[in-house]
Amino acid sequence: MSDDADRLGAGRYLAPAQVPDGTRTTAHELTTHDGATVNGLLRVVPGATTVAFLMHPRQDFSHHVLVPELLVRGVAVWTQGARSLGNDLTLLHEQALLDMAAGHLFLRDRGFEHVVAIGHSGGATLAAFYLQQAGREPGSRLEATPGGKPVPLRDATMPPADGLVMFAPHPGQGALLQRMIDPSVIDEADPLSVDPDLDPYNPANGFAPPPESSSYAPEFIERYRQAQRARIGRIDAVAWERVNDSMTARKRFKAHDDPRDRRASLATGVIVVHRTDADLRSVDLSIDPNDRPYGSLFGRRPDLTNYGVVGFGRLTTPEAWLSTWSANGTRADLSACAPDVNVPTLIVELTGDQACFPADATRFAELLPHPDVTHVRIPGRHFGAPLHKGMVSGATLAGKEMAHWFGERFPIGPLISA
Repeated sequence: MSDDADRLGAGRYLAPAQVPDGTRTTAHELTTHDGATVNGLLRVVPGATTVAFLMHPRQDFSHHVLVPELLVRGVAVWTQGARSLGNDLTLLHEQALLDMAAGHLFLRDRGFEHVVAIGHSGGATLAAFYLQQAGREPGSRLEATPGGKPVPLRDATMPPADGLVMFAPHPGQGALLQRMIDPSVIDEADPLSVDPDLDPYNPANGFAPPPESSSYAPEFIERYRQAQRARIGRIDAVAWERVNDSMTARKRFKAHDDPRDRRASLATGVIVVHRTDADLRSVDLSIDPNDRPYGSLFGRRPDLTNYGVVGFGRLTTPEAWLSTWSANGTRADLSACAPDVNVPTLIVELTGDQACFPADATRFAELLPHPDVTHVRIPGRHFGAPLHKGMVSGATLAGKEMAHWFGERFPIGPLISA
């Protein structure tokens, strides 16, 4: 049997540090404006009057690596789940905003002097999307998903955060998937179908045996990325067709009260998307270079994990595809939301990130309109692991940067021994 270190996904995550003594942890169940139930954990250390709000639209942040790093530095931490936690199938970002609003209301009611949103990875886009909508007059907020499902943001109370920290922020689920989707898929029903002229793992196109870095020609990179956009567009067309068919059936049902139309309005089916771990940068380290190791977010052998069951947006409803995974349909896009995020912001770029590249972090910093925007670079990998064995973890280094940033803007407690 192979050692755990030989597993394709080994080393993705870093175990969190020990929570400091004296931390008081309480579990809470919240009801959102539209009646959904979400859960969260509040951890408070003595003297904390500022709270960090960690949330992701699809990942469980209950034991996030930043939790102890912030607690030991005198910051309370709230980690909240969304209603679609762990479930890409029905993830609607517009609904996730209502989930986040419930958390902000809860923390304000608890009496914290300052609430700072901390967005890690896709959580950064969610936080920016929330702050964009929270900063608008209620009548100017969105009132439906891209596919037309009503979402009562205009009636909801959405307290803004006092600040934003973006830790390893990628550009958003849709933009990220467009970078990672394999355009060589010929048949959407066949996970093994491949166009050899677009195959990223074809040596004729520049692929080298792992872990040697591949070398793709500029013309192949451009053709590959055009084909990625085209594949997203084809899936978009399927999603729109199904959503429109559902809306048409719903209108017929309202007009004629035929139960067959009611059933048809619900029968949108699901969209299966094969091979979504194929960003060329994962295997060609010369493209958008940084300190990242060979491999992707999902493992050290993208040429294999790309064919497995992991990956973004693999199974989704048409409505969720348009709200979250379509680069053309989603509103949860960091570059689109950033110009409306007018609060002090810290961007923590990890130099070994495989999803947020140097140009991304620089662009996000440039798009933010507030005069108080800080961009720092620290060694580490996307999930907070150390860049190399024996180095201090990216999570610990980030915690120090965040504490310094917090301390200059918001009251925090004394350093606590873990």
